[in-house]
Amino acid sequence: MALPCLGICGWSGAGKTTLITAMVPILRQAGLSVSVIKHAHHGFDIDRAGKDSYRHRAAGATEVMLASSERWALLHELATAGESRDEPNLPELLARMTAVDLVLAEGFRNQQIDKIEVFRPSLNKELWALQDNRVIAVASDDRDAGVLQQTASPILDLNRPEQVAEFVQNWRGG
Repeated sequence: MALPCLGICGWSGAGKTTLITAMVPILRQAGLSVSVIKHAHHGFDIDRAGKDSYRHRAAGATEVMLASSERWALLHELATAGESRDEPNLPELLARMTAVDLVLAEGFRNQQIDKIEVFRPSLNKELWALQDNRVIAVASDDRDAGVLQQTASPILDLNRPEQVAEFVQNWRGG
């Protein structure tokens, strides 16, 4: 069974992470288990040179798991040095996650999932909701901006994460 997944998309600097980190405790308080998956546009590494786990990966291990009494993390290498590979798609990534009531997917703008667009007119960027019919709402800090009047999507107050969280709860059926 596929995990219920809602995208949170928007331009860099719009406040996607800030909105998600404000909504997660609200959704948790409402009784939902929530996970987050974040898209990284560039190569990233949560490991550091000189650490044993880094050395295991550098030696060619496909996966290295770090574990403690507080958390665990699994590092999975998709390609070895010199190889290139397409990044995994969202369904592949979701299939690896533990079942929860809701997954918020930050930054997966091109995926065919329902999304809330985080939009700040002050950034002078285009509104994706005008071209993407999977944008089911726009969270903005300026609800009176002219460009927002062009979309049929509901406009939510970005400065009221409880309002956005309530919208999310209604989207997922309560």
